Amino acid sequence: MQKQDCQPHLRPATNADGGAVRKMVFDVLREHGLPPDPEGTDADLADIEGHYRGGWFAVLEVDGAGIIGSVGLCPLEGAVMELRKMYLHRDWRGRGLGRRLMECALTEARRLGARKLVLGTAGVLAEAVELYKRFGFKPSRREHSATRVDQSWELDL
Repeated sequence: MQKQDCQPHLRPATNADGGAVRKMVFDVLREHGLPPDPEGTDADLADIEGHYRGGWFAVLEVDGAGIIGSVGLCPLEGAVMELRKMYLHRDWRGRGLGRRLMECALTEARRLGARKLVLGTAGVLAEAVELYKRFGFKPSRREHSATRVDQSWELDL
């Protein structure tokens, strides 16, 4: 089966997906010269169900290829949610799947009652930064605890 014949489907993640999600996320980070932080900012992937309680975490999966993408929404204070772990495996980029992940995240954030979405990212993830801009995210002064984060963005919903 060729990749173009496979239809990616988005589904809620469970803790059973943790290993596959960590591998995909860590591969993307390393591809961009960023260190994974399994004991810090990436610790949420060790307990997806617990960490994203009250929020949402989904994986993009392809039959035969496994988990190729992820996206999460973590509740913060008030009606603010943090967009987290939005990653897509390199072999699946350039097909509109990042846009699809973002559209689903925005729909889900609104459904959960979020009025603002915030995120932290690394500037070397240039494709992601461009995607955020296309969806109307604006630079933010909000501080982020992750050492690999050098940019903060926000979007009023």
